[in-house]
Amino acid sequence: MFLILILYPSDETDVKILENQPEKSVIPKKMKKIAVVGAGISGLSMANYLEKHKIDYHIYERRKKKDLAGHGFLIPQEGMEYLYQILDPDLLLQHGNFLKKYIQYSHTGKMLAEKELNNVFAISRHSLIDLLVQNISPEKITYEQTITPDDRRNGKLKLSDGTDIDADVAIVSDGSKSRIRRSLFKSETLKAVRESEVVNIIQDKEIADSIENDFIKFHHEEGGLTFGILKLSTDTILWYSQFDNEKYTINECSPENLRKYMLEVFQNWHPLVPSIIQKSDYKNVHLWCVYELEKLNPFYKDNIVFIGDAAHPLIPFTSQGVTSALKDSFTLTKYLVEDKNIKEAFRKYEEKRKPEIEVHINNGRTLLNQFLLPLSQQSENILPISYK
Repeated sequence: MFLILILYPSDETDVKILENQPEKSVIPKKMKKIAVVGAGISGLSMANYLEKHKIDYHIYERRKKKDLAGHGFLIPQEGMEYLYQILDPDLLLQHGNFLKKYIQYSHTGKMLAEKELNNVFAISRHSLIDLLVQNISPEKITYEQTITPDDRRNGKLKLSDGTDIDADVAIVSDGSKSRIRRSLFKSETLKAVRESEVVNIIQDKEIADSIENDFIKFHHEEGGLTFGILKLSTDTILWYSQFDNEKYTINECSPENLRKYMLEVFQNWHPLVPSIIQKSDYKNVHLWCVYELEKLNPFYKDNIVFIGDAAHPLIPFTSQGVTSALKDSFTLTKYLVEDKNIKEAFRKYEEKRKPEIEVHINNGRTLLNQFLLPLSQQSENILPISYK
């Protein structure tokens, strides 16, 4: 029997609201321009929704364009419905893969459970960013610019050289460790979670051919250690390992050390796992130390509003990062279009999104606690996706 976190049908009326809006929206006269901070999934999704409504904006990203690669995502059906608002479905399918089943194994390869998946999509971060940036003119994105709040002017931002940013609204999407959020909410507490992840991508057609279009996850019988496999395309696989970081300590994070450590830890697992670890290139491997807010901050202050991980970091067990970012962007755009008063638009956005985010945070903690237990003590066959 599967323990499935309750899924309510997505609000199709909400999703279609922007579809039926005129191409040129009536935006309050006082809103001259929007500054979007961050060119990751949240920021680019926001820009696509703004672009659709001819709302003036500019994106500022602290990293170089070539550094915005990363690994990959699971996107449940609800997230795809929002993504289809801004990207062509056929184009998406050319760059990712719908997964058929979730299959859970013990670390030695004994099948524990399987469940059909309902339109869960796997795509690399690089591919999704490339698709989202196609709709945005290059002159609307400035890379290698660190943005900070302007201490002299409430609700305003400035560049690292002190230059004022000419924008009436700032939409901040600078990640789970948002510098701008921390500077505005100085009493916040960001704490480490008892889980770390090693994430990597391997291009190997032979291994990819041996794997169906399934979400495969191996679990150590003593708990606190997993190895997940997602097929992104005919020759590309995303793999990740989740560690109880109180049991498993990675002291040195160089690519070679990570490879050596992974081979030692997983040498006695089902042969597919050490084979993938052995054949992978570790040039772009990533060790992810996971953090969460002890308590959510408000989603806005003055004329600055937060979306995605900058508003509400979600631990990876939820598989809801991209979907939440898309829904944030959609909802915020909807209220910016409808409301003449910016603060009222922000208030409605927070009121709409915060309850669902709190559900995902609680679901994530439940899934984390299950992960730490031996398999014999876990609720049977937990699907590693949080549904609202």
